[in-house]
Amino acid sequence: MDPKIVTAILIAVAVLIVVGVILYTRRNRSAQLKQKFGPEYDRVVSQQGDPKLAENVLAERERRVSSLKLRSLPEAERDRYMHQWTFVQKQFVDDPRGAVNEADRLVTDVMNSRGYPMSEFAQRADDISVHYPETVGNYRVAHDIVLRHAKGQSTTEDLRRAMVHFRSLFDELLGVTATTHKEVA
Repeated sequence: MDPKIVTAILIAVAVLIVVGVILYTRRNRSAQLKQKFGPEYDRVVSQQGDPKLAENVLAERERRVSSLKLRSLPEAERDRYMHQWTFVQKQFVDDPRGAVNEADRLVTDVMNSRGYPMSEFAQRADDISVHYPETVGNYRVAHDIVLRHAKGQSTTEDLRRAMVHFRSLFDELLGVTATTHKEVA
């Protein structure tokens, strides 16, 4: 067989292999991001209007968060935060708005203590979505309720929901369960 034909066939096979590897890698990356980010993946795809763009956004979040110096909280610090949460929760009965604002502040304090940068809300939510993709939606809803309440556009029931949503992220950030809260209280 002519060496030029053999070379052309080998080049064509090599190109097909490279294309196959690229397609497999992309598909695998998509599956990994879907699994890791769950509902956050769908939200970003909807927001970006294109899965490829959304995947680039999520991959950039991962890169950004991997460069942060995040830490677990020592037990004494976790206990202090849990005591503060218990106080905030009790405050809700007499002052729902104040309690929700305090819950928002407390969640932000925990994020800061863990090493998340204290930038604007959207960036904080994006950052925590990397490790807490199932809970970040709750954080966004709670924050939206706080903003609406400041404009007089939410009810006490909305504030109660905000407390529940803040609590879910608070627990995730501390790595605690409802049982742990009862033990501390």
